[in-house]
Amino acid sequence: GSPCLEPSGDACDFYQRYGHDIALQGDLGYSAFRFGIEWARIEPAEGEFSRGALDHYRRVLAACRERRITPILTFHHYTLPMWLHHLGGFTADRFPELFERYCDRAAAALGDLIGYACTINEPQGLGLSGYVLGVNPPGRRDDVEGARRTTENLLEAHRRGAAAIRARARIPVGICLALPDLQYEDGATPGESGFELESRISDRYFELARDDDFIGVQTYTRFRFGPEGPRGPGHEWSDMSRELTETEETTQMGYENYPRALGGAIRRAWKSAGGIPILVTESGIATTIDEKRIRSMDTAMRETLACIAEGIDVRSYIYWSLLDNFEWAFGYRPTFGLIGVNRTTLARRPKPSAYWLGDVARTRILPERA
Repeated sequence: GSPCLEPSGDACDFYQRYGHDIALQGDLGYSAFRFGIEWARIEPAEGEFSRGALDHYRRVLAACRERRITPILTFHHYTLPMWLHHLGGFTADRFPELFERYCDRAAAALGDLIGYACTINEPQGLGLSGYVLGVNPPGRRDDVEGARRTTENLLEAHRRGAAAIRARARIPVGICLALPDLQYEDGATPGESGFELESRISDRYFELARDDDFIGVQTYTRFRFGPEGPRGPGHEWSDMSRELTETEETTQMGYENYPRALGGAIRRAWKSAGGIPILVTESGIATTIDEKRIRSMDTAMRETLACIAEGIDVRSYIYWSLLDNFEWAFGYRPTFGLIGVNRTTLARRPKPSAYWLGDVARTRILPERA
């Protein structure tokens, strides 16, 4: 069965409501919007590409451009077409080739409207979560060979997909990596925890990214390690059945509330990827307390500004997420959004944090802290 606590249903129905949601972002003052296209809609059967799906995504991109919002488009964000899943998914021998073809067709149809293109979202954890921990599809546990094949195929898929996009469109192309800030106390040594293994895989993507136009940094917290091993909250992240309890020190996800982690992640990416431009493509907090969200964004952006002052080329700050949305295995319980969504009517309700961020986006000034 599915590890998800509940079905997604229509989720936020952005597919039908994109015009309203993009107009709302324009009214709020936002200047960039990161979203994804769905491979299964574009290629519903192997080798059969949907003109209707591509036309739909052109309309979404055009709506962004009409409101002077730069679209940051993600070509792959976790999900696969069922036909590809049946071929072996990420472990299929043909996966890099098939991803290259998909990127080619999508970029040919959409490239003139895209601002930035991200090939794959957070690829480092897909092998670990799907083949070792079993918390994501295909739900296998301790399949080390499956995890290895996934990693190798995703590395090659990014290389080939990025080249295909560049061949079709003159736009910056990169990859978005999950980069928690790993902090080791005196006497601590790197171990074999999930995030540490993921971090080592990140090193391979950093090498690959040196040929890219940017690298996307996605950070939510830090993970601390002492001489005896993991310390502090958040290390039980792979237990999808756990209760989501929030305190002043933690978020709904159980992570430590530590927005300063973004600075450490930016510095690591800058150094490890050879100084290519950085886009902060995800930074956010799951919380029921909107003032806490505002404080988190304020701290994260001050960390970003400190990195810029050090000479690091950071070109965006994208908050995750615009809407309270479906958070995979955790369903609708975590509320990351700047805009609340009524789960019955799907009506949108901007939170104070949405207006706060809009003011910052319009003025380019962080307000003085009280």
